[in-house]
Amino acid sequence: MENKLFIYNTLTRKKEEFKPLHAPHVGMYVCGPTVYGDAHLGHARPAITFDILFRYLTHLGYKVRYVRNITDVGHLEHDSDDGEDKIAKKARLEKLEPMEVVQYYTLRYHKAMEKLNVLPPSIEPHASGHIIEQIEFVKKILDAGYAYESEGSVYFDVEKYNKEYHYGKLSGRNIDELLETTRELDGQTEKRRSVDFALWKKAAPEHIMHWSSPWSEGFPGWHLECSAMGTKYLGEKFDIHGGGMDLMFPHHECEIAQSCAALGHDTVNYWMHNNMVTINGQKMGKSLGNFITLDEFFTGSHELLTQSYSPMTIRFFILQAHYRSTVDFSNEALIASEKGLARLMEAYERLQKIQANTTSTVEINDLRNKCEIAMCDDLNTPIVISHLFDASKAINTVHDGKGTLSAADLAELKEVFRLFIEDILGLRTEVESTSNDAYKKAIDLLLNIRMQAKQNKDWATSDKIRNELTALGFTIKDTKDGFEWSL
Repeated sequence: MENKLFIYNTLTRKKEEFKPLHAPHVGMYVCGPTVYGDAHLGHARPAITFDILFRYLTHLGYKVRYVRNITDVGHLEHDSDDGEDKIAKKARLEKLEPMEVVQYYTLRYHKAMEKLNVLPPSIEPHASGHIIEQIEFVKKILDAGYAYESEGSVYFDVEKYNKEYHYGKLSGRNIDELLETTRELDGQTEKRRSVDFALWKKAAPEHIMHWSSPWSEGFPGWHLECSAMGTKYLGEKFDIHGGGMDLMFPHHECEIAQSCAALGHDTVNYWMHNNMVTINGQKMGKSLGNFITLDEFFTGSHELLTQSYSPMTIRFFILQAHYRSTVDFSNEALIASEKGLARLMEAYERLQKIQANTTSTVEINDLRNKCEIAMCDDLNTPIVISHLFDASKAINTVHDGKGTLSAADLAELKEVFRLFIEDILGLRTEVESTSNDAYKKAIDLLLNIRMQAKQNKDWATSDKIRNELTALGFTIKDTKDGFEWSL
């Protein structure tokens, strides 16, 4: 752990050196999906962002307990206390049990994450499996005087909390102004203020998902699950809490308030948020109806897509932007990522074939240290990728017979490429299907026939094969050992 990692803390709004509470152990909690539909590109970004953090912390020698929750109860339509549970609504419309919906989409989410090479978390708790813990958390908040019961529901008293703490410190909201504008709503709902949020909701008779509690037959509020499960698995104080920037308010702001009210102190040292994936400048998401599912990317079946894109292309596309910057979807950007990834992986493949020489005539320019510095600077994956591309030029120079690498430099280059491409960035060669394998063999067969024609000085056949493959979009390069091709 010689390298010092600096990460941007959303709470303090600055980069800070990462100092774990109990090194070498690190506790990390990340908000996972609400499983009522297929994962889309917006889900892929936080999953990949915190996968990178998980991988890099592990690389630095930390023992990471990574908790990523599954929201399967309490997340209401329009994120309003008066809405309908999203999973219950899906179950009602499709005449299924809610847990059938949960199981189906959780399995599909896992398959999508596996394709993206996102490592599984250490613990993946479900909100519905921690109702007892959430009820106990509500009791603590009530006992501390920061919540009130109303008609069988329990609400968090934002105004009272804000007098002693600071509600809005994460998102920068001016809650005093917000409270002033909501006073006229007094008495119109069971809440004292419209900004108060539900800790426990009394279930309507038609509500499918409900549990017994001291206040009513009901269900927990959405924000409560992360406070309860985070402290259960990581303790009353832990290192990192992450998620998408869209969760800063109200979800994470409410988490901070709940935890401070129940425990008397903050629970999280570093808050980290990835920025949004946008489409035409708008956030891509289910609520806006402008999302493209990951399966649609993989198959090219969405009307906005001009082709299919592999899981590794999606991963590379996301890693080419810093996690705190916006990524705007376009086919042009994805095609550029596809080509860039192909160039990088081609150089990595060529690296494995290079033979060592007695001396090096090309510079590898302290590649390991440059990549480490970039990663320690708030996980700057675009800079890491640029360093790998620079090193690829040296690899291609040696591969083309215009330079040499000593045994030591070659071994170092191979190790650094393996470490950063595979272990840290999580990029890998796409798993080939049987049809793709047959396709590759067919092209190899054609080019072997061309080589034989050249040896027989049958230039007409040789040129015909090359020209027609080139017209179809193939790039063919003759080498001293035979040929190389790419599409």
